[in-house]
Amino acid sequence: MNKDWMVLLSRQTQLAKVLDANQKTQRFGLTLTEQDAQVILEERQRALKEERRVEFGEGIVPKIMEEFCDSSFIDQNNYVETLIRLQEIFYLYKNEMQDELTDEELLHFMREQFENTCFGDLEYLEGTCLNIFSQAIRAGYRGYEASRGYGEYGSFDEVKRWDYELYLEALQDLF
Repeated sequence: MNKDWMVLLSRQTQLAKVLDANQKTQRFGLTLTEQDAQVILEERQRALKEERRVEFGEGIVPKIMEEFCDSSFIDQNNYVETLIRLQEIFYLYKNEMQDELTDEELLHFMREQFENTCFGDLEYLEGTCLNIFSQAIRAGYRGYEASRGYGEYGSFDEVKRWDYELYLEALQDLF
């Protein structure tokens, strides 16, 4: 009975922290109902079990909410699904990077790529950006420590990005 009481208290605390994060996210038109938060926390438990991780305290969900709340690619219609997917990706890559990055460094990296490289595509974030970066981390790369996870992907990106000047030059050649 004592064990069940502690689990219930932990869940209530996590639920309260997730709902408290609404105070910051509502400025951006993003809010969670209690039912939404419970679904996210249930998915959190599933993701933790799948990735064989243990998490203490409030968990990563409020941090994800705060890091991504002003994203151009998240709106109320896709908010719950996006949060669930982001936490799954987070736990997967905490393992893949062998816990070398802090939660904040990984979240900063994820957010920056989500906005600037992936343009909201979670599959590209997971399958390309984070995959390439995790390989570098496992190979011993530590440059992210000085930047706290910001501006790191450019040196690893294997895809040639769109160049505005080159685009203008090509347009001029056409006309």
